[in-house]
Amino acid sequence: MSQMVLGIGDYGASKQPDTEIKTYALGSCIAVVLLDPQTRTVGMIHIALPESKINPAKAKEKPGYFADTGLPLLLQEMVRHGCQPKGKGLIIKLAGGAAIMDYNDTFNIGKRNLLAIKKILWSYGLGPRSEDVGGTFSRTVSVSVKTGEVILSSPGRPNWKI
Repeated sequence: MSQMVLGIGDYGASKQPDTEIKTYALGSCIAVVLLDPQTRTVGMIHIALPESKINPAKAKEKPGYFADTGLPLLLQEMVRHGCQPKGKGLIIKLAGGAAIMDYNDTFNIGKRNLLAIKKILWSYGLGPRSEDVGGTFSRTVSVSVKTGEVILSSPGRPNWKI
């Protein structure tokens, strides 16, 4: 089995059945997982912040870092793998968006990320089928391209699926 590991601001897609797409330690960041049952393609992005306008240079260098620049690129990547334009027919799952080191919700980065992502998805007429967001713990997300199974893990907890 090959593994595609996505760091903060990375995105990718695959239709190779022997591939696992994985991203580690989502705190306030959110992983958006796209599954296409028709083409058996899986895509994922590790989003750190909601809006690119706070750092246009960073957005140019690593557009996946921001929801508003990264999500459209992930959808384009899915189209390159044979999926329908604008995400038609995709199953969407979200994980992350926790309040890590922000227990008083001072910055609300996780909540702001979630809201920005949902607004962008809604602009395409899309929405998540399932999500595991919020809380005060980090998550690691793994997706099997072969099965489409989305597995979450966190230190001190048994693995779970969304």
